[in-house]
This record gives sequence, C-alpha cells and structure tokens, in this order.
Amino acid sequence: MTSCKQLFTHISSKGILTLSLDDVEVPVPKAHEVVVKIEAAPINPSDMWPMFGPANLAEATLNEDKKSLTAPIIDGTLSRIRPRIDQKLPVGNEGAGTVVAAGDSEQAQALMGKTVGVLSGATYTEYCCVPAQACIVHNEGTTAKQAASSFVNPLTALSMVETMRLEGHSALIHTAAASSLGIMLNKVCIAQNIQLVNIVRKQAQVDKLKSLGAKHVLDSSSNSFKKDLYQAIKETGATLAFDAIGGGDLVSDILTAMEMVGSKDATGFNTYGSPENKQVYIYGGLDFAPTVLNRAYGMTWNIGGWLLMRFLAKLDVKDVLALHKRVADEINTTFALEFSNVISLSEAMQPEIISRYNAKKTGEKYLINPAQ
Repeated sequence: MTSCKQLFTHISSKGILTLSLDDVEVPVPKAHEVVVKIEAAPINPSDMWPMFGPANLAEATLNEDKKSLTAPIIDGTLSRIRPRIDQKLPVGNEGAGTVVAAGDSEQAQALMGKTVGVLSGATYTEYCCVPAQACIVHNEGTTAKQAASSFVNPLTALSMVETMRLEGHSALIHTAAASSLGIMLNKVCIAQNIQLVNIVRKQAQVDKLKSLGAKHVLDSSSNSFKKDLYQAIKETGATLAFDAIGGGDLVSDILTAMEMVGSKDATGFNTYGSPENKQVYIYGGLDFAPTVLNRAYGMTWNIGGWLLMRFLAKLDVKDVLALHKRVADEINTTFALEFSNVISLSEAMQPEIISRYNAKKTGEKYLINPAQ
C-alpha cells in the first residue's frame, strides 16, 4: 500500500471549518522512527478543540462526496485561534496498533511487530509515523483496543499524583471526577492510600464512584455542597485541586473551603489567611465561561494551568519510562477503559455522530477504527 486515509482539520480566515478525509502517502520512517498501523484511536475531549475549534456544529454540513464537512465559526471567535488559521492540520492525540515498518536505529528495529500505544497528534489515520520514544510498548496479548488510551488518561492520573508529591501536598481534589480519567485516578489513589476528594454533578455519579471504593464523593448540584466540601477537605487535608471545568466559581469555592479549613483554629487578627499554600490547577475547559474568583481565601494561594506533556518534560527520562511501564503492566486493570461506540474515519465526520461524541457525556467513549 502506498496511500492511506487521514483526517485533517482546517479553519479559514473567512471563518469556515473544514474537516476532510484525504488520501496521503504512507510515511517512510527515518532512522529513529516507526510506522504504526493504527487499529484504535480514542476521541478524547482534548481532541475535540483541535478538530472543531469554535465552530457552530449545529450548522455542520457533510458534502456530497462524504469526504469533507464544513461548518461556520462562531462570530467573534476567530481571534482565539489566530495561530492556526489557514493551516491544514492532522488530528488525533493518541492511538494504538502494530509496528509495520521501522527505521535503522536499534531502538526502532526493536519495535517491529510490537503492539504499541502512540502519542502523535495525528492518529486519526490508517498509518502513523512517530519517533520510537513516543511509543509505549505493550505486553504480549494486549490488543490495540486495550492499548488505545495508553497516554492521555493513564499518564494524566499518574502525573497528578506525582505533582502532588513533588509540590509537597498530601491529598487531592478532582472535579468532573466520574470521567474515565476520574475513575483511573480513584484506582491509583486507592492503591496508594492517597486521600482523594471527588466532585461530580449528579447523584448517579456519586453512587458510581462509591461503588468503586471512593470515600469522598461530592455532588456539586447539592444544596449542601459547600458544607460537604469543607468537611471533606477537613478530613483529608487537601490543599491541591485539579479542575476540568474551568468556567464558573467552582475554583473559587474550592479555595474558599481550603482557607476555611486552614484558618479554623486561628485566633486574633488573621488578615492574610492561612499560611499553607492552596493550589488549583485548571487542566480542562468543559465550561467556557469566565473563571470567577471571589477572593475570600487569604493571600497564600495559586491558580494555574496544567498540561500533561509539559509536566512530563520536567521529569527524567528514566522516570517517564517507569510511568510507561506501569501503564503497560496495568492497562487491563487500573487503566482499563471500555468504549461505548466504535466508528470509522468516515463516520467520525457525520454530523449526527459528531453531535453525540462532542457532547462528552459521562459513560460514553468513542473509538475510531481506521480499518472499518
């Protein structure tokens, strides 16, 4: 085979998104690279912004040839994506498959015939070329479907715990905790006896996490949420939170509760609040509304963004490889992930299917199989 199908995204300066399924040449690997026949590539929330940007998908149209989809960009939002305008970009953060070609280096050659998870930013394709070091080599018997989500969720869960340790915290808070990532993080924390406060949005999600062994699960829609949050932080001593929501006042509520716990035994003037650092990292954007800060939490606090790849870049290579090995060893236990729907590359472009996976509903996880 000399050509293969690959999904691309393009947003024009005229404000039009085009998602296209193109014929491209099968890549030829350089010395340090391998070519992976992609058999499974998940659609993660982190894939949807690169795919669609601020497009109005309610007005998306699949062209007659069924090889391209167009949609208008929402008025006033082009300035948010200026660096990518008028560029045709590949999509797909991660995936898995079999190494079918390798460069001349010893490291690349050692991967021939192996099932690997890959991180590339271009996995929505039949054949993907990546550096050998961008692969997680899976154990014999692991399928591509099982290995499909080797990077984004498992390494994020492990790296959140590593961040906690490196920054001197002893417990965690996680929002949108009923997600696939949230479930993995619970398993990691339970195994390591780490206190974790889970914040979800429905009672059914509370019940689900508690059935998996989670101790502290709070429903943010409950009238008692703020009281429950204070109590959970008091019991765990959590001073670090990872927030997937972004918009609204949840970050502020978390910091306020941390401060209330930190200052509960203060006497006399307490002008600057508790001395312990209270840290919230925003790593997602499920709510694009502004982040509202009602500053009632003293002066020792921080809010910042957190990205997996930038965190991993701070670690020694040996530490990253150790994380990779743990993912491979636990891909069918701690990091097991079930997919509710498996679709083809062409189906991923159909408006009615896009509307379903773009809804990001808890319990629904879509997987692309390029061979379908």
